[in-house]
Amino acid sequence: MRQVYISGAAAVGAFGFDWRTLACFEGFAPSRQLLATHGSVPAAEVPLIPAAIDVDARARKLMAHPARLAAVALRLALEDARWTAQQREQAALYLGVGASGCAMDELTRMLAASIVDHAFSLESFGGAGLAACNPLFAFQLMNNFTLCHGAILNGTGGPNGAFYSRGTGTVAALSEAHWLVASGECASALAGGADSALHPVTWTQLDAAGYPARGFVPAEGAGLLALSASADGALATLDAVSFHSARAWQRNPDLTINETRDDTLVVLAPWGAGVRNRLGNPDALDASLRLGDALAAAPALAWCMALDLIRQGRCRRVIVLSAGIDGGLGVVHVGSLL
Repeated sequence: MRQVYISGAAAVGAFGFDWRTLACFEGFAPSRQLLATHGSVPAAEVPLIPAAIDVDARARKLMAHPARLAAVALRLALEDARWTAQQREQAALYLGVGASGCAMDELTRMLAASIVDHAFSLESFGGAGLAACNPLFAFQLMNNFTLCHGAILNGTGGPNGAFYSRGTGTVAALSEAHWLVASGECASALAGGADSALHPVTWTQLDAAGYPARGFVPAEGAGLLALSASADGALATLDAVSFHSARAWQRNPDLTINETRDDTLVVLAPWGAGVRNRLGNPDALDASLRLGDALAAAPALAWCMALDLIRQGRCRRVIVLSAGIDGGLGVVHVGSLL
């Protein structure tokens, strides 16, 4: 198996659009998206996207908000990696995705037309419900388009896959990309996640499940790592990736590692508290305390934070442990080139 290098990265979130500032960001504010439905919920919301890196207005009409964030992050990651046109065209792309975060007005019209005798009617949904919304609404509604839009706009044509994630499932996307490059199946690959916990429907589901009372701070964002078999221009090494189901983590207490090396930092992607209790490491950095929880995007943002910690010279190795609300455990090892 070959060594895998991180050639570039991208992070989009409340901190802005530069992964090189990620490890220093702290602070939450009320969300504009949730003000109408949930008052002043503290959140980490992406600021206005600069026109220079945003997708064009025509493309935005087809996109849910997470898809737009993913497309911007993919563009930034490719620019950061400085790949040739051929590398870009052949690059694999694997992305953790969440709910689509579709336009509320379209969704409301569709549901209103699907109600018969005060109850949802599947028959009416298949007729009047679908007819009540724009035919292009499907491009917003289907969450695999969070990957598709960015791939089309940025010209990545290699193997690809969308992994539904509420946190750790995104590590499966990175594991797939890492294996493709390490095994020689692909010379380059991109992996990450994009999601928003700020959509009113998503937040209502999380609220009903009791997550806010347990410390959940909603966030949104997108993060990507560009992986290559070449050390030319590399930022760091991606040494190992493993993903374990919720059941495997429950049955095997040894899955959570306890690192004591002086050159290693441990970063926890949400939810950090459960991992910290098993890890027994009070010094581990909890990304959720700085960034909030962007669900499918949370592990990817934590990987970019790890990369920034190495860039700053604060450590030579970072281990990112991800335990999202989907219950699994992801472990990612990032190393310095020095």
